[in-house]
Amino acid sequence: MKKALIVWGGWDGHFPKEVSGIFKNTLESDGFSVEVSDTLVSFEDKEKLMGLDLIVPIWTMGEISDVQCENVIEAVKSGVGIAGCHGGMCDSFRNSVSWQFMTGAQWIAHPGNDGVPYRVNIKKTSSSPIVEGMDDFDVVSEQYYIHIDPAVNVLATTRFPIVDTGNASNGEVDVPVVFTKRFGLGKVFYNSLGHTHKIFDIPEALELMKRGFLWAAK
Repeated sequence: MKKALIVWGGWDGHFPKEVSGIFKNTLESDGFSVEVSDTLVSFEDKEKLMGLDLIVPIWTMGEISDVQCENVIEAVKSGVGIAGCHGGMCDSFRNSVSWQFMTGAQWIAHPGNDGVPYRVNIKKTSSSPIVEGMDDFDVVSEQYYIHIDPAVNVLATTRFPIVDTGNASNGEVDVPVVFTKRFGLGKVFYNSLGHTHKIFDIPEALELMKRGFLWAAK
């Protein structure tokens, strides 16, 4: 049986506890043994991390210690997968460039804040099983503008600008919503959807997470 660790906390505005419950149920329905923790102390047991198949961080902002971060990095390098969404993985620890290097992106803006209607465009040329057979779909949520590692494999995008900002004078750009990357022997999956737990009432949003978990797990 594959083993997953969900660690939730940080800013409450992203409903980390509720998201952790949804992800726990999703993973268990696919046969995972799931441990849920609400403390970063869970990242201090390096040996335990090394024995996992998947780490799921749901932690927006906050501070991570050097030891905690390095243990996760070493686990992923060894082949443990990591998968997350929205600010819970790519806006977790703004002062940790090591975390950002591993996860492959960092949130920098959400023009219009919550309630923006936008389209998630599935990359039709991708051969990844994560998006196989999926069509574009619409959401009303925060539209995440992220800075990304050029090494990532982009699976879905969204077009900016929808809300006019200072950056709009540069013209239209497609910003990744879903991507994968490798880090050492480990697999990294990210989905920028997830401002609140209710986004996962949209079947496509939850299906992307489910497929991402399965892909990332070693």
